Amino acid sequence: MSRVLVPLASGFEEIEAVSIIDVLRRAEIEVIVASLNDPSGVKGANGITIMSDTNIDTVNVDSLDMIVLPGGVDGTYNLADDENVQRILKEMDSKGKNIGAICAAPFALNKAGVLKHNYTCYPSFEEQIRLDGYQGDSAMVVEDGNVMTSRGPATAICFALEIVKKLKGEETYLALKGGLLANFC
Repeated sequence: MSRVLVPLASGFEEIEAVSIIDVLRRAEIEVIVASLNDPSGVKGANGITIMSDTNIDTVNVDSLDMIVLPGGVDGTYNLADDENVQRILKEMDSKGKNIGAICAAPFALNKAGVLKHNYTCYPSFEEQIRLDGYQGDSAMVVEDGNVMTSRGPATAICFALEIVKKLKGEETYLALKGGLLANFC
């Protein structure tokens, strides 16, 4: 079974985190939700608190197939400033493992030095990352090497489905996409 780490930092974007976690679990992908600090609950950008499964400092990179960062401005800055998240991103990249980020979170990938040339993010946030390679609204999801990025809350289901396709294949992707009525992806 594929294993995906979703780290949650205070100020994360709830729609993105929940969509990713939910869609991946529907595809029978094991999702480990890790808190940067308090596993009893992480408060998102809109005041919704989500409990985590573990703390980020207990995560074993060798047991993971992918790490996916939800956005949210404050959450993104917290992910970018967290030593454990930055270490995990670098280690995952050095091992050729899959990395994903949505909304503002490609900023944290860029800080770790793992963001590839082509990417997308929440519009205007590219100014804090880099303009070169920014794909804008040309696609909901951009994949470059082992890194997959997406734009924001409304693209979260499509992003999660692309992760499913990558980890579980076309058949699971199509079945789940149909079941979710995600014809827009």
